[in-house]
Amino acid sequence: MKLQRLVRGLSIAAVISLLATAGSSAYARAAASNVSPGIQLSRDLGLADPAKEINITVHLKLNDKAAFDKAVDALQDKASPTYHKWMTSDDLKKYAPTEAQRQAVRTELERNGLRILSTDAIGFTIRAHGTIANVERAFNTEIHQFDHNGRAFRANVRNAQLAGEAGSYVSTVAGIESHQVRPLYSRSLNPVTQKPYPGVPLGKKGAASSLPATTTTCLTAPQTFVEQNGTSLPVGVYTGTVYSLTGVNCAYLPSQLQTAYGLDAVYAAGLNGTGQTIVLMEGYGYPTIEQDANAFFKLTGLPQLTKSNFSIIYPEGKPPDPDAGILEGWDIEIALDVQSSHSIAPAAKILVVATNGQDSEDFQNSIAYVAENHLGNSISNSYEEDVDIVAGALEQTSWDEAIEVATAQGISVNFSTGDGGDEGLGTPLGAPGVPSVAPHATAVGGTSILNDISHPGSTITTSWGDTLSYLAAGGPLDPPEPLGLIGGGGGGQSIFFAKPTWQAKLPGKGRQTPDVSALADPYTGVVIVVTSDGTQYVECCWGGTSLSSPIFTAFWALASEKAGEPLGQAAPVIAALPYGGVQDVLPTTDSSSNNATAVITDQNGTTDYSAADLFAGVLYGNKHFTSALWPDGTDFILDFGFGIDSSLTVAKGWDNATGYGTPYGLTFINAVTAAAK
Repeated sequence: MKLQRLVRGLSIAAVISLLATAGSSAYARAAASNVSPGIQLSRDLGLADPAKEINITVHLKLNDKAAFDKAVDALQDKASPTYHKWMTSDDLKKYAPTEAQRQAVRTELERNGLRILSTDAIGFTIRAHGTIANVERAFNTEIHQFDHNGRAFRANVRNAQLAGEAGSYVSTVAGIESHQVRPLYSRSLNPVTQKPYPGVPLGKKGAASSLPATTTTCLTAPQTFVEQNGTSLPVGVYTGTVYSLTGVNCAYLPSQLQTAYGLDAVYAAGLNGTGQTIVLMEGYGYPTIEQDANAFFKLTGLPQLTKSNFSIIYPEGKPPDPDAGILEGWDIEIALDVQSSHSIAPAAKILVVATNGQDSEDFQNSIAYVAENHLGNSISNSYEEDVDIVAGALEQTSWDEAIEVATAQGISVNFSTGDGGDEGLGTPLGAPGVPSVAPHATAVGGTSILNDISHPGSTITTSWGDTLSYLAAGGPLDPPEPLGLIGGGGGGQSIFFAKPTWQAKLPGKGRQTPDVSALADPYTGVVIVVTSDGTQYVECCWGGTSLSSPIFTAFWALASEKAGEPLGQAAPVIAALPYGGVQDVLPTTDSSSNNATAVITDQNGTTDYSAADLFAGVLYGNKHFTSALWPDGTDFILDFGFGIDSSLTVAKGWDNATGYGTPYGLTFINAVTAAAK
């Protein structure tokens, strides 16, 4: 998408101005209210339906919030006497507002027709239910529906403030401004037909022969292709590595994924996730979760899920429609999360926490439920609502406050960073997503894993940035026609949150994402089993940062097993590791000597196109990438670029495409546990 479309009503100069003044909340400074500047970027659809019933969560002002923030930071500061002494409920209650203050807020909400659902056990939040009209009256505001690039959300158009003395006790509110959470899975498509490759139906016995043909040798030796329409000019000669798709899919099965991440040595050392619980935050659930996962594990030789190692809970109650998850696409997400996390940590317990809605408030409430009941030490969240120039103060602050409570209890809350690269914003902003950009979250970006044809048996890891250029279609295209990014990991600098202390050495003033990365590219993706219309299918090939988040979360479970204790939020731990603690994704990790090139002769002469020339206009300054010719078997030849993630680029150390890098085997686990001592 073009920048002009994205920033309707708000010039790029204004955005950069906000960035330049970023403190604890650039939006709050600029607007002096909790009205989101994101509404200026969006199409106003008019008043929200006043009769619509919603839930809100009121976050109360804490007793000395600054001291609480400092105490949470100290939990992961090795110089602090409270290092790794995770807070208990009693510790947290010391920062809670008084019961009189909570009661004042409850009374004011009830006075305006809202029904109190709950007050959390530590007294930080109050959850209430009512109509939008009730909420507008209680908070003296007006709520509209908006559309931003096809994503609907609601938001207040004037400052939302609870009336009277009670208003002075409110920090923020989740549910007034509310974005729909959307899963971040991505599937490889035929670039010509734009259709996925068909799944393989499973028989009742789930025979191993039902697995589709896959390979991790995605790149094959350089070839030369000559394209010409009859005998007329132009003539195109294309040379380079080939991305092979002839009757076989480029994808990793669990054993291959384990090898790619150095996990064979981890398992040999006795680490497999025993004693750990991986929490997967999902929408709705779907009826055949366990059956689909077990069919996949039977095919791939992994342990079966049973009542002892798998469960699903519904903090808000089960959805009225058991197929809601299928209708909204969460079945794919859940299948991907369960099957990939179990592939990395096969002895860990898996807990699916399913919401009863897709509003951001639903998911925040579920995170709070996990923290309050301490159901696991690491939570994977494979979803996003929007970029942080769209979500405002109510939305972003409520997310971080919910996550911070989990962080205080030693829980790592991990989020996918998005699948659209920089979303057209370019540098210096990039496109940090909400909620992965929250300072107390861990943001997980994406990579591609390719075989290195120059060094057989070795792999190349690039940032996930799939970029296409059409070279021939019934004859050579002169010049080639770059299509641009078709999928890539999100990342960039927040204009809302300042850098947390553990990012002090990174560039810019705002919170930077991602922190870490893992496999996300569907064109070097994974296989899953999922039920469609009553039939189980083995489907290829899936990815997105919906894949990288559960992979990393499972890795964190392995590290916690080795440490023998909760390691806390992953992001500050990784930031403090010595260089090499994570496998850095470097700008030199490409195969440029074999990248695709072209020579095109027409009536005006001959033009040589370098690997970079073939992506003219969509390279965004990326100098290091891997590219390969992609003949589709008909009249098309494409150039597939890996590691061209819009304007996000890799660098030594931290970068806005892959963070500090990717976890790898015992190197990562030993570095993390050594740092924790």
